[in-house]
Amino acid sequence: MSISSINYSSSVLGAQIRNINQQLTDLSTQLSTGKLSQNYSGMGTNEGFAIASRAQLSNIAAYTDTITNVNVNINLANTALQSLTTIRNTVQTGSASTAQDLNVNGQTVAQNTAAAQFGSMVGVLNTQSGNRYLFSGTAVNTQSVANAGDIINGTTTQAGFKTVMAERQAADLGANGMGRLVQTQPTPSSVRVSEDVAGSPFGLKIKAVSSTLTGATVTGPSGSPVSFSVDLNGTNPNNGDKLSIQFTLPDGTTEQIDLTASTATPTPAGSFAIDTTTPGNTATNLDTALNTAIKKLANTSLVAASAVTAGDNFFNTASSAIGTPVNNQAAPPAPVTGATALSGTSPSDSISPGFAAGDTITVNGTTLTFVSSGATGNQLNVTDSIQTLLSKIDAITGTSKPSTVHGGSITINTDDAASLNITSSNTAALGSLGFSATPVTATQPPLRVGSSPASSATTLVNGSANTVNWYMGNDGPGSPRSTAVARVDDSVTVQYGAQANEDAIRRQLQAIAVFGTFSTSPTGQYSGGQVSALSLRVTQALTQQPGQQRIEDIQTDIAMAQNTMKDATTRQTQAKAQLQSIVDQAESASPDQVASEILALQNALQASYQVTSNLAQLSLVKFL
Repeated sequence: MSISSINYSSSVLGAQIRNINQQLTDLSTQLSTGKLSQNYSGMGTNEGFAIASRAQLSNIAAYTDTITNVNVNINLANTALQSLTTIRNTVQTGSASTAQDLNVNGQTVAQNTAAAQFGSMVGVLNTQSGNRYLFSGTAVNTQSVANAGDIINGTTTQAGFKTVMAERQAADLGANGMGRLVQTQPTPSSVRVSEDVAGSPFGLKIKAVSSTLTGATVTGPSGSPVSFSVDLNGTNPNNGDKLSIQFTLPDGTTEQIDLTASTATPTPAGSFAIDTTTPGNTATNLDTALNTAIKKLANTSLVAASAVTAGDNFFNTASSAIGTPVNNQAAPPAPVTGATALSGTSPSDSISPGFAAGDTITVNGTTLTFVSSGATGNQLNVTDSIQTLLSKIDAITGTSKPSTVHGGSITINTDDAASLNITSSNTAALGSLGFSATPVTATQPPLRVGSSPASSATTLVNGSANTVNWYMGNDGPGSPRSTAVARVDDSVTVQYGAQANEDAIRRQLQAIAVFGTFSTSPTGQYSGGQVSALSLRVTQALTQQPGQQRIEDIQTDIAMAQNTMKDATTRQTQAKAQLQSIVDQAESASPDQVASEILALQNALQASYQVTSNLAQLSLVKFL
């Protein structure tokens, strides 16, 4: 039998004491830190769940920061958009008022207010969140809109809107102030009115003529350029007989002149005198009254329409592709109209060469196919009319301004000039429509009068090289909302971008710029009529129309993003509580349990010390 030494027992007790001391140290650390261990190895078997939970908690924290930042941007953008609504209401109220008193600068109080509000609107559109411009799309470091003064007045090298408006007005009025119309008396008993150039985008366009003038012969409107004539044939009309002429203005609106034959003295406004003594003089009276009426229309409604159209030319991306005037194959040939067929035999109201079955026209990537009959969807019968083709093209481009045929010239309108691209497998037939060069494209905005003097110009040209670019942000494809995207949950993203050139914002900025920039002579004969006609158009432009984007629509979009983030936050708050519970269960030490264990270890340590002390007093004598 082996006998252990006395020191052996002492060493065992010492090891136990050191172990107890280490446990006390660990428990004290747990009590002070609330954690089971200061390293993963001491956490236990559930630490793997805790580590995974911590990763998810970290993601939630990142999402929370993102949501906070995005909410700041959205709140600022919403405040800016609300300011735009207030500006719109202020200017609209002013434009709708009947007060038309002009100051020394040829503007009303409402126009002065609009000019100031334009500057405010530009400032709002240049709102920043930190270093981020909120209305620049993806170009967050670029100012959204040029300075208000530069937009209106231009710079040393680039023309502003005021110059573009003045050029357009000169081009629309023409040198004689009659809206590019030419009026003559071919015979002593007749009056003739003609447009100056076929296919020109400027001036008044003759739309329709109707007459109840007894004994008179009315011809047209027809020809290229379009004209009409009225021949009294040397006889007098009856008192109350009427001549009515409709004109289309550059902004697409229609105005009508009514002239009534009258025996009253003095001759009432809007009438022409019947000369019962010398019937031949009645035609001269009609000529004079018509000349006066056309000049009044040109210098009032046309001037206002010209200003509105200049706003489109400067601010809008809309443009047109205008074909050269072409004739049909009738006998004798006449300018094509909307009713002209896309194919046919001579002589008939059809183009030559025409389209055949199997031919195609591709519009912005969508193909229209010609069939012999029974066309459906993106098909056209070879016998369909030009107007049918234009309606198909408009449906593809989505233009808000329908394409037209006037004086043998086809105008294809588009809201986005950059996207218009038309080709055909039958280029000869496309040439018969007035488009000899392919692809058919629209002139890129901003649009400027194409030649000098403007009063005789016949084209609009791209003016980007010498005209202020009012919008400076991103203008790529896709929704403006998609220009700012944030991930707010593992599988949830929100889109909250905005661009100052969005349709609702652009239309408002354009209308206010037109109203605040236009000025006229304070004492001019037609000044009151100009401002009145312009005010009516601006009021209508600032009125929300069905189908148009509204400022409120943009606010709704970003509000939906906020709602999505709110829902994500709710889910994350719940998940955060559950994940934190997993971490706490795996890593946290219960203070009560730790205290109880410390007390037990202290008692054990005390007992160990007592035993050790007794052993230390042992001797061989005592042992024996």
